[in-house]
Amino acid sequence: MRLSEFDVLVVAELGRARGDAIVADHVLQRLRGRTAAAALEAGEEPRVVWLALCEEFDVPPERRFGPDD
Repeated sequence: MRLSEFDVLVVAELGRARGDAIVADHVLQRLRGRTAAAALEAGEEPRVVWLALCEEFDVPPERRFGPDD
């Protein structure tokens, strides 16, 4: 998954403003106590970060890869 795909999924599932706030501010234990933004900046794969967000925010499996999948 590319970072651009990560961004599209965040917006589709969480909305632009809420998604931006969550990525910047919400600490995820699955990502070693980092925010999604910090994990991405540290080189974590976008797919790993996205799946951590999905788990944290109870995104159903059928919506984890976008509306077309």
